[in-house]
Amino acid sequence: MFEMSIIGAQILIALTIYSVWLIRPGLETPYRAAGARNLKEEFAVYRLPLWALYSVGVAKILLVTVLVAGIWMSDLVVPAAYGMAVLMVVAVVMHLRVKGDGLMRAVPAALMLMLSLFVALWHQKAWM
Repeated sequence: MFEMSIIGAQILIALTIYSVWLIRPGLETPYRAAGARNLKEEFAVYRLPLWALYSVGVAKILLVTVLVAGIWMSDLVVPAAYGMAVLMVVAVVMHLRVKGDGLMRAVPAALMLMLSLFVALWHQKAWM
């Protein structure tokens, strides 16, 4: 039963990242930094170069695809979940650095961070 919760967390992480990076990259959301209307503007708010936007996007899509594949090949889950956790730590920090933005804008990244760590730690414990 608990294993189904872990699989559910993997799927939730993947669906969230796919939604943000593949379905809604050009749409406004209440979580974009400093009123940015899309991901490109949000990365500009963070003063990151355009290549960072594409690098982060590719990394996130690859990592969550590996998380989904990990449902059938569990050896893939721990590195993918920790990789996603690292990216989410950076996302939380970037959100918190924007002056005038409330903590609420960092909540989705913080939730993805917690879910990623939950998945990684459970799978790591299952290996031992």
